[in-house]
Amino acid sequence: MKRLVLIICFMLMGVTVMQAQSGLRVGANIGLPVGDIDEVSNFQAGADLAYMIGVADMLFVGPMVGYTRFFMDEDDFGGFEIDDPAFLPIAASGRVSLARGFLFGTDIGYAVGLNDGNDGGFYYRPQIGYNFGKIGLIGSYTGISVDGGSYGSINIGIEFGL
Repeated sequence: MKRLVLIICFMLMGVTVMQAQSGLRVGANIGLPVGDIDEVSNFQAGADLAYMIGVADMLFVGPMVGYTRFFMDEDDFGGFEIDDPAFLPIAASGRVSLARGFLFGTDIGYAVGLNDGNDGGFYYRPQIGYNFGKIGLIGSYTGISVDGGSYGSINIGIEFGL
């Protein structure tokens, strides 16, 4: 009897975690630039929207679209005002939801450049986080590989399930 109660409890936890991950997810993040961009940028901010579909007990996939902007430090350019590099990532998103709310995931796709002379490039964002139900806390690395360099940042963010 104890074994049956334990099995039912684990099944209910699995269904709760699965329902918390499926559906529309809206997120926002801030980060510290690293790599090629860290010499001229001091801050990164982004937002994203994803629709996750459960394909297995702990696996969720879906499309993602977002906005990422690297804020340039004008002191590095002699006081001249330059456009902050901005991107529109369009990606496939995948998540593995573990017991107790922990999750691992990644977004892979293309980041469309939104500025003049910014052609965009390959976009990737590995993630680790904790899901509190409808709200999740996410740590991630954002990388955008462009011709002649890369944009990268280490981020912390929050996401909401709708």
